[in-house]
Amino acid sequence: MNLKHLHYFWKVAKHGGVLRASEAIHISPQTLSGQIKLLEEQVGTALFRRQGRSLELTEAGKLAFEYAEEMFTLGAELDQVLRQYPQGRAIEFRVGVADALPKSLAYRLLRPAIKLKEPIRIVCREWRIDRLLAELALHRLDMVIADTPVPANIDVKAYSHKLGESGVAFMAHPQLARKSKLAFPDNLEQLPLLLPGEDSAMRKTINEWLDLRRLRVSVVGEFDDAALMAAFGREQVGVFPVPTALVAEYAQEGVLTRIGDADAVRIKYYALTIKRRLSHPCVLAITSQVDKALQAGG
Repeated sequence: MNLKHLHYFWKVAKHGGVLRASEAIHISPQTLSGQIKLLEEQVGTALFRRQGRSLELTEAGKLAFEYAEEMFTLGAELDQVLRQYPQGRAIEFRVGVADALPKSLAYRLLRPAIKLKEPIRIVCREWRIDRLLAELALHRLDMVIADTPVPANIDVKAYSHKLGESGVAFMAHPQLARKSKLAFPDNLEQLPLLLPGEDSAMRKTINEWLDLRRLRVSVVGEFDDAALMAAFGREQVGVFPVPTALVAEYAQEGVLTRIGDADAVRIKYYALTIKRRLSHPCVLAITSQVDKALQAGG
């Protein structure tokens, strides 16, 4: 079997079509189609069938894809291991961070990796979770840190490892907090509220909590970036939620005060990885430190 032909088949199956694969690997669609046709002639069976304008894997194609996935995944891992040989060369750790995560919390979750005895070269990428999982599936990332497990609607064979969880506290500038005489959480109805963007797990959980408590709030700002939301909070624009693990960090600045905790609200954090036969030492270090990174500051 010609491995180059098999590699092209794998790329087309992984990208969901000849045109997408050709754009990703910079080879003309005609060349890809021709190479796959040669592979099908070699193995004596069709690997794709046309369904409307798209291609579908046949049963033989599905079997071939499983083997190809294993082969080329191991090949990518072997390349990474050999590039880090001999000992002494820094281990490259490519990690994606979901844009909804507070960056200081992401650092806490990643800290076990940079504490290893071996020299580490960490490469961080920040994107939306769907984009990060696509990069993970293509072996361009070793791990993704997110506030959600792998979404059911994303077709990526990845695994979710829970790293820990945190409660949710609300913070505000003291002058803003004093504008309401009501106790928490009723005072949220009288104070402007800043919330994370709709894609974040914290936003969804807080919305459910507000509905359960029947609180009618005035949302004056939505932010995908937690640091930007906190900056608006410091300027008295509104009250905003933070993971309880970060309360002490925010309070150290001397500008913000904790006005209350959302009872029973928990935000979970995950490491998302693909199945690998050779485990990355940084992934092992992070996933073995379950909950420890979030214990301080609650």
